[in-house]
Amino acid sequence: MTAHQPTGDELVAVLSALANPIRLRVLATLTTSGRDYVSHLAREIGISRPLLHMHLQRLEAVGLVVGSLELSPDGKAMKFFEVADFALALTPATLAHAASTLVPSDPAAGPAPKEPT
Repeated sequence: MTAHQPTGDELVAVLSALANPIRLRVLATLTTSGRDYVSHLAREIGISRPLLHMHLQRLEAVGLVVGSLELSPDGKAMKFFEVADFALALTPATLAHAASTLVPSDPAAGPAPKEPT
């Protein structure tokens, strides 16, 4: 996610991804320590690899982290993650723009904007 005006759906997805303490810890750890592979990152944070992988998938889906598969010198596949280059500014204008672009057919997104009469 780059520094553009997010749509309502994009903003809801990013805020939802950030609304989890484990995912915040993942981002903080990657920001501090830099690029890391899943097994090491799981040990650093103190959670299982499957649980970490689930959280990393969620962060990757909204563009907050980037993953890449690489081979170790001994031929073992390792998935590395790093924080993506993103900026999120929550201003009244950003929220108003996002709200105006919510997909009306999504009940979880709330009511559609009123049609002008």
